[in-house]
Amino acid sequence: MKNLSLLAVVAIFSVSLHAQDNPSTTSQIQNSWKTENSLQNNVAIQKMDSLITVGNYKEISSVVIAHRGKVVFENYYNDNQITTKHNTRSATKTITGTLIGCLLQDGIIKSVSENVSTYSKPENIQNPDPRKDLITIEDLLTMSSLLECNDWDQNSRGQEERMYLIEDWVKFYWDLPIKGFPEWIPKPKDSKYGRSFSYCTAGVVVLGDLINNASGSLESYADKALFSKLGITDYHWQLTPTGLPMTGGGLGLTSSDLLKIGQLYLNKGRWNQEQIISEEFVEMSTSPKAEVGMFDYEYGYLWWLSEFGTNNEKVKAYFMTGTGGNKVAIFPDLELVVVLTSTYFNGGMESHNQTADLLNDYIVPEIKKLK
Repeated sequence: MKNLSLLAVVAIFSVSLHAQDNPSTTSQIQNSWKTENSLQNNVAIQKMDSLITVGNYKEISSVVIAHRGKVVFENYYNDNQITTKHNTRSATKTITGTLIGCLLQDGIIKSVSENVSTYSKPENIQNPDPRKDLITIEDLLTMSSLLECNDWDQNSRGQEERMYLIEDWVKFYWDLPIKGFPEWIPKPKDSKYGRSFSYCTAGVVVLGDLINNASGSLESYADKALFSKLGITDYHWQLTPTGLPMTGGGLGLTSSDLLKIGQLYLNKGRWNQEQIISEEFVEMSTSPKAEVGMFDYEYGYLWWLSEFGTNNEKVKAYFMTGTGGNKVAIFPDLELVVVLTSTYFNGGMESHNQTADLLNDYIVPEIKKLK
């Protein structure tokens, strides 16, 4: 079993922590993650670590836990290490939403109520319909536009595997028809939040096109407005066939850099005394906007909303997630950010369930005892 000596080592990363409201604390810690040994001899966490190490939890690559702005557990598995850039798969989508928040903060776009077609709409699209011009940024942030796009339905015209077969993924989205609502499917107006959720990677690709066109360069803007401010320097964008950074998935980031994204939201959008995204946008992003339906989740602006922990004492969280069970989960009531990365990409729901189990059975109950 790997020991927990990593807790004694300060990870050398530029970071602002949740304790920033205390000026004296901020001045001491803003240039590095502090560590704390509060879980060093915790039997449950040691058991979790051992089970991951021997493979009872398949293909886990890292677990990093930050409580009250300090790293209380950090370990890497299956030949991964602190410098490994993890393929975050669809967790990338949440970072795309963060970049929309940066555009708002910088005044480049005015509102999520703006029409997407103002910034992104190819010529000569198929299935022309004036309703396409009314699709808003918020519609794409909440996976609830009216185009027929559902990655979870193999019969959907907008299913993402069909997108990967062609060159222009942005046009793929805009070519889709308006989806119909037969009698047995609730219409948006009859849904809890007035939206019909439909998981659509192509729509998030279009958000990338919007960011690219509004800012002049998605890649340059992401680096200037977000990554460089968080001290994130070693990352990898996958590119679409037309050369646009792929905002629907696959961004390569280290676990510590994923932790920074989570901490930024726990900090209500603030980092090193700078408001990178507004507190209002953080609140809007992490409050329910749509019901997911087939899962016991709700959805914000490319954030999943749920609860984790034991049956009687679950704690509210919002989290980014991707294929393989990759998760970055934020628990505001516990001042907790958890990064779980995995390469169990062919594991289906089992991969998601096992990282949820790590939160439910070990991490959340043990952190609750520290409050």
